[in-house]
Amino acid sequence: MLKAVIIDDEPDCVKLLALQLKMYCPQVQVLAECTSSEKGLLKIKELLPDIVFLDIEMPLMNGFELLEKIGHINFSLVFVTAYDQFAVKAFRFNALDYLLKPIDGKDLKVAVEKALQQRPNQEQLKLMKQQLNAGEKYFPDKIALPYQNGVIFTEVKNVLYCESENNYTRFQVAGGQQYLVSKTLGDIQEVLEERNFLRVHRQYLVNLDHIKKYVRGEGNYLIMSNDCNIPVARNKKDKLIEKFGWL
Repeated sequence: MLKAVIIDDEPDCVKLLALQLKMYCPQVQVLAECTSSEKGLLKIKELLPDIVFLDIEMPLMNGFELLEKIGHINFSLVFVTAYDQFAVKAFRFNALDYLLKPIDGKDLKVAVEKALQQRPNQEQLKLMKQQLNAGEKYFPDKIALPYQNGVIFTEVKNVLYCESENNYTRFQVAGGQQYLVSKTLGDIQEVLEERNFLRVHRQYLVNLDHIKKYVRGEGNYLIMSNDCNIPVARNKKDKLIEKFGWL
């Protein structure tokens, strides 16, 4: 059995999550249901859980402050948050696991499985905290990519394009590096579309700063900074015009 601690200042949310874990994740045993961050901190130190479900916004000490007091995180972590589109993008940008309130049972199962595969590191948490504190217009220079048994941080400006491979996405990075991450291209698009990236084809999301040339004709395509050709769908041509003001 996996030992779990729930920390949320809303008692009803705590009780509901404990019930859902019993229903959907029988391998998880809830050892403590905490409605204050102070009690949650004590229970983490006392019980040494395998996984912690943590609300971010709590009085006196929020979720990030609690994690800072713990220091080294030797447990899996799932953030629980009320719906906020910007917060969701921030979680995805930093490859952190999260659940939206009200929690869906299927989402809970997926989040638990993902969280158990890898534990967050301090750089992920630092970038996430900076984003939330700075507000919606702050974008970190780096993006966290879940890769193999850990997380790779790469500068967004160095990502040339992203290519869909079914339920995975391949990141092509300057210097010839490639990373295959377990996210759909749609998920990646939602995170990067405000960072000067454009979906030019059902299979490709490109960094506009890395376009060298646009070739018109029977098969419109882009030549990227690494000399790779990327097809442009007919219905995406107008978006390119809008972005660059040419053609």
